[in-house]
Amino acid sequence: MTEKVIRDYRTLLLAFITGLSINGTFNALFDSVISFSIFPIIALCLSVYCLYQRYVTYSLPEGTPGLAASCFLLGIFLYSSAIRAEYSELGSNFLLTIICVALVFWIGYKLNLTQHKPS
Repeated sequence: MTEKVIRDYRTLLLAFITGLSINGTFNALFDSVISFSIFPIIALCLSVYCLYQRYVTYSLPEGTPGLAASCFLLGIFLYSSAIRAEYSELGSNFLLTIICVALVFWIGYKLNLTQHKPS
């Protein structure tokens, strides 16, 4: 009667870091407002490599690819929202913040983080 939920937090964290670093790399290379840095490029290479090694080595539990994609999108939108909060001339971050909050709640729902455990 109890459902065992298999959670693969490492893959989700790597997907989140990949989303952050891919947006950071894009902004570092192509945005004139943000100063260039080599660190997003290094983080992107390392996170993609680790995510690929994790994909090749371990089998993914059911539902993990969808959650990993949503964590990837959360990383992209969260970085964009933070950059737009810091540099107001890039535009508003209201829609990006709403999307981030919706993704956080959806990921929490899918991971059953809102479920109360009997004591």
